[in-house]
Amino acid sequence: MASMTVREVLYMYSVVRQAYERLVSVCGSPEQAQNVVALLVWLDQGTISAIHHVPAMAPDAVDVVAEEANTVFKCLRHQLPVLPPIPLISALCMQGGVRIEPAFFAIHQDLVVHGVAHFLDGAGKFVFDDRLHVLLRNSETGLVGNPPELMAPYTSQLVAVPEDCRSMFITFSKGMPPHREEIFEYFREKWGDCVVRVLMEKTKGRHMPMYGRIIFKTEAIVKLVLNGERLVKISIGHRQIWLRKYVPRPSKATA
Repeated sequence: MASMTVREVLYMYSVVRQAYERLVSVCGSPEQAQNVVALLVWLDQGTISAIHHVPAMAPDAVDVVAEEANTVFKCLRHQLPVLPPIPLISALCMQGGVRIEPAFFAIHQDLVVHGVAHFLDGAGKFVFDDRLHVLLRNSETGLVGNPPELMAPYTSQLVAVPEDCRSMFITFSKGMPPHREEIFEYFREKWGDCVVRVLMEKTKGRHMPMYGRIIFKTEAIVKLVLNGERLVKISIGHRQIWLRKYVPRPSKATA
């Protein structure tokens, strides 16, 4: 069987792209819109029972869907299991014959994260690529021929990205840093095998580390943690941790 081309994948996910554009136009955050779409795609499991309603929804309804999905992602970061209120998303899934209970998100956080991240790291990289869709529109209108990018074979295999792209910078309250193992276990127990390693500031004497770095296995995990925000806070035990996207310091130019 011949492999699919990128063009064919874009056609296959055309409704998903329309839902993404609708969410961006109403809510304004591409990062959050991508996560919302990835969640709905995963819930649908390929049946497009819920997501195909989004493009035609009124702005108020789109806002509700986005807010419910954002609540799910906030609950996934919460230290204790929390049931997200998702009446509209549940109703949309029910129209496709799928019953979604809020408790599922609290009990199976690892499955949710893995499923959403799989789409973000796979087909989502093409679905959310604005440049590819400009090429697609231009080729459909005859402005260009068949661009090589669209005719290339599609692969669902993960593309390796540098550690810096899948890392988060973390800071702690003064005198209250968690142990490296506690940070690692926090994500492992909630989200499964998603962390490569945790680095902590090297200190001398009795000084406590004030910052560190988490390196995740995929870039999508970083997107799910932040969900469009610049800075988020989680609690491990009674200690708070602030996380943001890791930005490496520019290397000094050599003479």
